[in-house]
Amino acid sequence: QVQLVESGGGLVQAGGSLRLTCAASDTILKFNAMGWFRQAPGKERELVARIGTGSFTSYVDSVKGRFTISRDFSKNTLYLQMNSLKPEDTAVYYCAATIHTIWDYWGQGTQVTVSS
Repeated sequence: QVQLVESGGGLVQAGGSLRLTCAASDTILKFNAMGWFRQAPGKERELVARIGTGSFTSYVDSVKGRFTISRDFSKNTLYLQMNSLKPEDTAVYYCAATIHTIWDYWGQGTQVTVSS
């Protein structure tokens, strides 16, 4: 069973930056794709960014141009660089991974709070 552990969340002012890290307990080469989700209070969990085969990336429209997803196979780590943060980015951010099509593995989440 692969464990995913997020870190890097915190409190930041609007316009600031944070980098989230997701460390996997096993090789991330086995995953077809990895992604970052977020869930704000009273809202459904949404897929924010995804990286898949051939390092193809996709983003939800609200973060395009501000967030960048990347991974380091040598460190079995997934990253989310978040710039120009807005109060509406406030949420719990989760790392997830899929071997086929279902998101099989999830981290415990890290809180990101953006103050105005």
